[in-house]
Parts: sequence; structure tokens; C-alpha cells
Amino acid sequence: MYDFSLQECTVCPRKCKADRRVSKGVCSGGEKVRVALAGLHRWEEPCISLGNGSGTVFFSGCTLKCVYCQNHEISSGNKGVDITVEQLARTFVSLVNKGACNINLVTPTHYTPQIAQALRIADLSVPVVYNCSGYELPETIKQLDGLVDIYLTDMKYYDSEISARYSKAPDYFKWASQSVKEMIRQTGPAQFDEDGRMIKGVLIRHLVMPGLTDQTKKILDWIWNNLPHDTYISLMNQYFPSGNAESYPEINRRTTAEEYDEVVDYLIELGFENGFLQEAESAVSDYVPVFDLSGIVTD
Repeated sequence: MYDFSLQECTVCPRKCKADRRVSKGVCSGGEKVRVALAGLHRWEEPCISLGNGSGTVFFSGCTLKCVYCQNHEISSGNKGVDITVEQLARTFVSLVNKGACNINLVTPTHYTPQIAQALRIADLSVPVVYNCSGYELPETIKQLDGLVDIYLTDMKYYDSEISARYSKAPDYFKWASQSVKEMIRQTGPAQFDEDGRMIKGVLIRHLVMPGLTDQTKKILDWIWNNLPHDTYISLMNQYFPSGNAESYPEINRRTTAEEYDEVVDYLIELGFENGFLQEAESAVSDYVPVFDLSGIVTD
């Protein structure tokens, strides 16, 4: 059973110790679960959303404070509706009944105690995807062993001064590098069904940002030197200025084709064979969901 308390919250690396029964944590999360959207999503990696789509639940709030967040309306704006654990479980079941190939928990970290309860209640027949920023405590990830089938985790930055500037988390890599090892320990090598959908495993996402190809190369070096060589990588090319990026001139532009091609070449040179690349056409706001509170069970 999940044994973290919301009375003095230490679910994420910030360990703000808020009493979430009566107030909000640094993440903006309280005792109830705040959700902005639940629906079938077809714009994840093919192995996640192949077929009818991924049964995606977007949680409001976030443990990171990324200045360029494309989902800033819900991550920093906290748009959403508060629901109970039981209602969250029914939301999961509703998505499965609509044909979802999995349940995809987007930005779930600050609600993992409640999510763990909901998953036990729902007793799902499809894989569960933990779609997170990578800013995780290994002990929190350990509490999800047996409840999560697929970890879809970011590895955003390597250097602390970069993660401090853009996400207010100087300790980002410290925790991301530890938590991904626990994720791989739980799932083992990636497994797929006969249609090519991932049913178990870890998929590491890295967003290539303008002017930060050195961060990408350092992340790829670390993965190659510290994780199994069959690890799946998604090298993302969907960055566009959003949120408060205009206040940071060096990232207030799209990633260039030359920058992305440079890191793709580096990925290949290292020897990675498993993963996904992304077309530059993905770097537009058209792919940001409309957070209209639809699909959420509230009764």
C-alpha cells in the first residue's frame, strides 16, 4: 500500500511538508485530485497511442516551474476541477470503456498517493502509463511498483544551473537520474504487443531546446553510460516559446533544424537503436489540448 502522508507532504523532491488536507503544496495540489481533461489522445509516441488512442488524464498543478511550459494553463494556472479518489477511479474505467489502449497519467507526481488508491479501486485491464517530468523521488516511484506498467519519463537537463534557471529545480538531474533507474528496475526491458503497442517498460523523453544542444548530448552520454543500451529514447522536436519564455530571450525561439539534426547525429553515433524522432511540424500550439474539463467523472 502507498504509505506517504499528505499531512506533511514529501511526495516530490521539494519536500515542502505542506498539510495538504487544509492547504496547497508548492505544486498547487491539495487533498482532492485536480484534473483538467480526460480523453483519448492520439499524439503520444506511436507505441503509446496506437489504435483508439491513449486514455489520457491531465492533472493540474506541477512540481516543476518550467518557464516555457506548453501546458501552463493547467501547470501554473491550475485550471481544473477537484474530484475524489473514487471519481478518479471511475474516470479511468470510463476511458477504458471508450476503447483506450492504456491509462496515461500526465503530470501525476504530486497526486501519486491518491492515484495509487484509485488504481487499486479501478483494477484496470489495460497498462498504466506514468507520464512524468522526471523530477521524482525514488522512494515515491518504489511505491508504484506493481501499479504502473510503463514509465514515460522526461530527462530534461543535466546541469544544475540550467535546471535552476528554467525550472527552478537545481537538483533536477540528481533526482531524475536516480528515479529512472528505479523505473527500469521495476519494468525490465521494454515489451510490446503484436500490434506494436508498449505494454511494459520505460521510454525516456528529452525535449531538444534552443541553444541547449550541450544539455542533450550530456543527457544522451549519461543514458548510454549508465542505463541498458536497449533503452528507448524519444528525442522530441516540439519546442516552441510558451508560458513565460518571452522573458528568457535565449529560448524565445524554436529549435532550429540544424540543432535538432546535430543531436540526432550524436544519438546515432553513440549507438542508440531504439526510439523515436519527431518532425519539426510538431512544434506548434495546435497539439496542445483544449483543457475544457471534459471526460472527467464528477458524480
